[in-house]
Amino acid sequence: MALDPRIAAVTDRVIERSRRPRHAYLALINREREHGVDRPRLSCGNFAHGFAAAGEDKKAIIAGRGMNIGLVTSYNDMLSAHAPYYRYPEQMKVWAREVGATAQVAGGVPAMCDGVTQGQPGMELSLFSRDTIALSTAIALSHGMFEGAALLGICDKIVPGLLIGALRFGHLPTILIPAGPMPSGLPNKEKQRVRQLYAEGKVGEAELLESESASYHSAGTCTFYGTANSNQMMMELMGLHVPGAAFVNPGTKLRQELTRTAVHRLAEIGWAGNDYRPLGRCVDEKAIINAAVGLLATGGSTNHAIHLPAIARAAGVIFDWEDLDALSAAVPLIARVYPNGSGDVNHFQEAGGLAFVISALLEAGLIHDDILTVWDGGITAFGAEPALAEEERVAWTPVTASRDAAMLRPAADPFMPDGGMRLVKGNLGRATFKSSAVDPVRWTIEAPARIFHDQDDVLVAYRNGELHRDVVVVVRFQGPRANGMPELHKLTPALGSLQDKGFKVALVTDGRMSGASGKVPAAIHLSPEALGGGPVARLRDGDVVRVSADDGTLEALVDPVEWAARDLAEAPPPRIGTGRELFAFMRDGASGAEQGGSRLLAAMCDDLGEGLLGDEPAVCLNIASKEIDA
Repeated sequence: MALDPRIAAVTDRVIERSRRPRHAYLALINREREHGVDRPRLSCGNFAHGFAAAGEDKKAIIAGRGMNIGLVTSYNDMLSAHAPYYRYPEQMKVWAREVGATAQVAGGVPAMCDGVTQGQPGMELSLFSRDTIALSTAIALSHGMFEGAALLGICDKIVPGLLIGALRFGHLPTILIPAGPMPSGLPNKEKQRVRQLYAEGKVGEAELLESESASYHSAGTCTFYGTANSNQMMMELMGLHVPGAAFVNPGTKLRQELTRTAVHRLAEIGWAGNDYRPLGRCVDEKAIINAAVGLLATGGSTNHAIHLPAIARAAGVIFDWEDLDALSAAVPLIARVYPNGSGDVNHFQEAGGLAFVISALLEAGLIHDDILTVWDGGITAFGAEPALAEEERVAWTPVTASRDAAMLRPAADPFMPDGGMRLVKGNLGRATFKSSAVDPVRWTIEAPARIFHDQDDVLVAYRNGELHRDVVVVVRFQGPRANGMPELHKLTPALGSLQDKGFKVALVTDGRMSGASGKVPAAIHLSPEALGGGPVARLRDGDVVRVSADDGTLEALVDPVEWAARDLAEAPPPRIGTGRELFAFMRDGASGAEQGGSRLLAAMCDDLGEGLLGDEPAVCLNIASKEIDA
């Protein structure tokens, strides 16, 4: 089907806005391919260091006849999602040899878990771990020993960080290698019920821990449709996986064969052959639009309202919340996966998974069918699911019908007519509202504000009964510059309890909420943030605040003259401990949430502006400032 004109209009706008930075980016990767560091350009001393420990691959690396694949891994054995990567490098080296290639572990990247750090001091390192991962990826690939890259990562900040780093080496063919979700355990809805009972004081820690450990019980990603699993969806919609790789469980033969196939495919798309597919050409404006459409169609994590603009900027593409909002109005919600439904990602996979989603979106003309993917056949090839065929090789079967209408529907019969991730704006700034997770009767909340500067203070007030009323809870000084923009997910049980008691409740914050959050209306990622003069710093206890996904407003209902005359609240001092002080340089000067919440990208784009963009420095990051409605 022809592309929906609304999708085409957003795409055209992004292409036009990105013209100069995208041109500069492509010039960069072309120059790196022609004149950058690679094996033939290394001196003998440089080169010898690069293969000294390569064992049986030494001769092949020296001869240089086949691709040498750089493996960048997020393996650690503390976290369930990353533990499966333990044996991948040694297996991938064997599979590379099968096609005349070699592979070396180029480097490792940190992989922290928001599930462990949620509500703890370490959560203030979480967003900036993405930039640390990007830097680590760049260091790994900087040796010039590789003609291709395989990125082994899966969770929240890991995939965006790997991509941001690898895009600086966009001349290299690159495939992302997921490890898959753990099998289903305790149903997520039951886990959420026990959490809320604990928040209400009706069960103790023993019952809570038993519930949590029955849900998070083995190797693999968590099974709810949060940021980690939304990552895998986006990589499929961008064509950066082997088709169907996203949600196959760890430890299965199919999972192993998909990874083997990825290694073989990398060897086929190098610059020495006739099918060169560099990462920087695959990640273009249309691929970013496809990822955004997939996010909206499946009710994915709000964290990607930050990560997707950051990934785009790393490739010279300017994508903002106006674009996401316009796409949300055009894209129907065709999947219901917990927390937006009852089933988890394993049930989603059984119902037809991403193969059905991609087929349905293509049929409705909602995604671009002409993007360059790592796989032959373009994005259409991703509308098929993999299975083991003869000789245990992978074969793909198209999926054109849902196997569970309670979880997946065609675009002509959606769960909701729009994608449910809306831009709300007004005199408090601009924020993201995930309406797909909230009952429509709660899309508009108008109530007095109660203001906090710390999420723990919210819980104290809740336990003291101070919030048992209609209330808009405002948690400010939680943005990238203030404290690294932590997720405030641990507020969900308490606020959900208030809502269940019949009160009108909403959350407004310049912090983040997890992809696991839902139910309670929330205007999150508020920008400009409170630190540095964002208007939310003018808000006072008792001010009536209107949060509405119905009409896209986020307003303090205060007389404009009084509002303009108010002093800004004083920011709390920065906290130290748990390594937070080491990240002070990342907080200082970090871009706003809509531009990716990154000091790294802000500084990088300044450099690109001076070196590549002529008279318009920083154009690749600093889009025209948006007016705050007075």
